[in-house]
Amino acid sequence: MSNAPQVPDHDGPELHVALIGYGKGGEVFHAPVIEAVPGLRLSAVVTGNPERARTVRERHPGATVYPTVADLWADVGRYEIAVVTTPNDTHAPLARAALEAGVSVVVDKPFALTAAQARELTDLADKLGRVLTVYQNRRWDADFLTLWNLVEEGALGRVHRFESRFERWRPLPKGTWRESGAVENGAGLLYDLGPHLIDQAVNLFGPVASVYAEVDSLREGVQADDDVFLSLRHARGTRSQLWMSALAAQGGPRFRVLGDAAAFTSYGMDGQEARLLAGESPAAADWGVLPESAWGLLGADGATRRVPSVRGAYTEFYAGVRDAVGEGEPLPVDPHEVIHGLEVIEAARRSARTGTVVALPGR
Repeated sequence: MSNAPQVPDHDGPELHVALIGYGKGGEVFHAPVIEAVPGLRLSAVVTGNPERARTVRERHPGATVYPTVADLWADVGRYEIAVVTTPNDTHAPLARAALEAGVSVVVDKPFALTAAQARELTDLADKLGRVLTVYQNRRWDADFLTLWNLVEEGALGRVHRFESRFERWRPLPKGTWRESGAVENGAGLLYDLGPHLIDQAVNLFGPVASVYAEVDSLREGVQADDDVFLSLRHARGTRSQLWMSALAAQGGPRFRVLGDAAAFTSYGMDGQEARLLAGESPAAADWGVLPESAWGLLGADGATRRVPSVRGAYTEFYAGVRDAVGEGEPLPVDPHEVIHGLEVIEAARRSARTGTVVALPGR
């Protein structure tokens, strides 16, 4: 497997990025990835937290720190791109404000709290001629890229069942807004992990025709959902079963994919998140490379083989943003695809309330 850098040198203009929010999302998942992409410069960060502001100045000394988003808008002419990575219920209002201020916008997941909000933002971006995209970074997980290739090559035959899990063991709540906040404000696992799992399923197997959901809050003191199961029937016939939980003392396979020619099974999470949490740079020569012990298994029982993993590549998302904004290239993530994911989340909430299978209109 090659150790060449993932993102080639860039000869186009340098684009200046303003990062709105410096919690875990901004600090871990956005700032280091932006800085690893040639042609992008992390030029500003908005945070009203004094400790986080000090961290920004230490780690990104060239970035201007704004205490409020109003201060950024007053100086917005210095920037071409704004990245919104703030609590979920602020995503849509801040994205709208950024578009109206005259910059292109990256919104962290969930894109918005409702599909209607997301459609309004997409229409506004089209009207203003601005780039608008969503940070669905899990499309560039190593295991997902590997599975994508296997499905495209027909190595599994016709896939009839797709199982996917994001499971954790966190019996003691941390008390964050994602756990203690209201679901109506975007708290809970369905809004946190659901956009990733649903997006991957839709990318592999197409639009969803119906949804059945079980959504629970199991841990004491947690108001938002912390254990979720979704069963999706895709319009083309494949069934996806998606699990997300904070109370899984033993995790199942990350992927278990059943086709009429073979199956694919993999365990463990993509390694990019752990390396970002450890403070490593995505510019590392071996970024995204998984050891052979983490490769998935392809075949049937008694005749399986390990499949070399494709390199994980979160930087490719931001390279796509750079090219879309600077050169008019296609978006790395089309908002219309993400809108369908929000339709699935809304159907899941209705299913959980009623205990019924919910059909999506027009699918």
